[in-house]
Amino acid sequence: MKYGMNMLLWTSDVTEEHYGILESLKHWGFDGVELPVFDLDLAKFSRLGKKLSEIGLERTAVTVCSDADNPISPDKAVRDAALTRLKMAIDAVAAAGATHLCGPIHSALGTFSGSGPTADEWQRGLDVLTKAADHAQKNNVTLVCEYLNRFECYFLTNAADDARFCREANHPNLKMMYDTFHANIEEKDLAAAMRSCWDQVVHVHISENDRSTPGEGHVDWATTFKTLKELKYDGWLMVEAFGLALPALAAATKVWRRMFPTEEYLAKQSLAFMKKMMAD
Repeated sequence: MKYGMNMLLWTSDVTEEHYGILESLKHWGFDGVELPVFDLDLAKFSRLGKKLSEIGLERTAVTVCSDADNPISPDKAVRDAALTRLKMAIDAVAAAGATHLCGPIHSALGTFSGSGPTADEWQRGLDVLTKAADHAQKNNVTLVCEYLNRFECYFLTNAADDARFCREANHPNLKMMYDTFHANIEEKDLAAAMRSCWDQVVHVHISENDRSTPGEGHVDWATTFKTLKELKYDGWLMVEAFGLALPALAAATKVWRRMFPTEEYLAKQSLAFMKKMMAD
């Protein structure tokens, strides 16, 4: 098992000023970090990758799509822009030495059509993501589709749909993740949901119901970790939590009040909690 921390708790752009945080995460016992990929400066990510190697931290990455680069848009120019941006993000991930590019890369975050996904949107998504996965394969990167809850997107909103999408793509470099925050909202039976999609899962986000310290909310952690062990999962458990450090990110994640004492507290408690739950 690998234990990681998503850097979005502190920043959406990891630079030299965050090197101290990275060193602390290594000191506290984390195996790696998840890097936000929004700025696509290859030189910056290359430098960051070298620093992470010096520290001894492995890495994955996360990004999102917007209206301007929406893979399921009816506008071919927008879909072309989506593919171009995904390829650029893959290049940045490869430059940093990261192995996975995660996130809701299937559609635009926070955009709604007023109905569920159509057959045409499904096919468009498969077309763009499969082409992006070809580029990812050449760069030793795995694309990891994250389903969101119904309040954040409408295209992939549950484990079954995400797994079906990845199965239909049938590409070795296009898989999915399981995120405990979204599952807590959307799944009727966590264990059944996990079992139904696990042939496609390569990454797990550990996220509490209020987006703060895992283990201090009401996510059904007992079932979650029991099923992880039952399924013999041995990949990343990546903590995803959000706070008030970045006003723009706080607005995007709808975090309006402080729900943990400090970022250090959240990181340390999260790691201890995950290790305890895996050991029990």
